[in-house]
This record gives sequence, structure tokens and C-alpha cells, in this order.
Amino acid sequence: MNLHDLYPVPGSKRKPKRLGQGIGSGTGKTAGKGHKGQKSRSGGGVRPGFEGGQMPLVRRIPKRGFNNARFAVNYQIVNVESLCEKFESNQEVTIKELLSSRLIRNTNLPVKILARGEVDKPLIIKANAFSESAKNKIESAGGKAEVVSYVQLP
Repeated sequence: MNLHDLYPVPGSKRKPKRLGQGIGSGTGKTAGKGHKGQKSRSGGGVRPGFEGGQMPLVRRIPKRGFNNARFAVNYQIVNVESLCEKFESNQEVTIKELLSSRLIRNTNLPVKILARGEVDKPLIIKANAFSESAKNKIESAGGKAEVVSYVQLP
């Protein structure tokens, strides 16, 4: 196969609707925009959430209390069962190894180890956080759970 052999799947490419091409085209004269008004003008229309000057819903409803969503730390979660599947005994498991074995997606978010599954071999795991039960399982199997500091970039 060469570049000149490539073509799009039949039906995947449609020609754009040609507006204002005369009265026989079906979209002539007003080009499908109807007669007059804000929506018929060039650049016309209203922004999302605009309610015609009425006080918008987002401003009408009461807002109170505290929400921690802005300050919460979102961890990438890895369970100990997947660590036992991917790594050998006494192997040092760092965040770079987790990334290369595709257990996490990026190194910008912190990693937390959770306790789902059984640990049948000693592993030296370096992560940003551990659940208490995961730490106990790792250490009872003869491994080590080391907390590595995480610095959140602004």
C-alpha cells in the first residue's frame, strides 16, 4: 500500500451545504436563516446560558457552603494485585516503572497504592501515598512501602 492508494471510506466525506446559491437550491435568498431577527444576522445569536435578559438560572439559585473540589488531590490508583502481576520478587517499583508498565498514565499526578488483591512476593514500592491496609500487606509479604514526596505544579 502506498500513499496514493489511500482514500476515505465511502460515505465518510460529505460535501458542505452550499448556502445562498439561488432560489432553486432550496437554501437560496435567506440561506436557511429565516427572515430578520438577531439569529439571522452575521455573527448573530446569543451566548450559551443567555435567557433573554431574564436573570440566568446560574445566578438565580442560591450558592452556599464549601466545596473541596478545587483543593482535592486526585490520585492515580494502582492496586497491589496488579503490582504482583507485573513485577518480579525484590524488584524496586518506582513511578517510572509504573509508567513504563502502563499501570499509570502520566507522571504529573500523584500515585496511590491500594490494597485490592493479595501480595505473594516481596516488592520495594516507592509511591506518593499508600492505604493503611496496602502498606500492611506489602510489609507482611517482606516488602517495603516507601512514601515519595509529591510537589504539585501550579
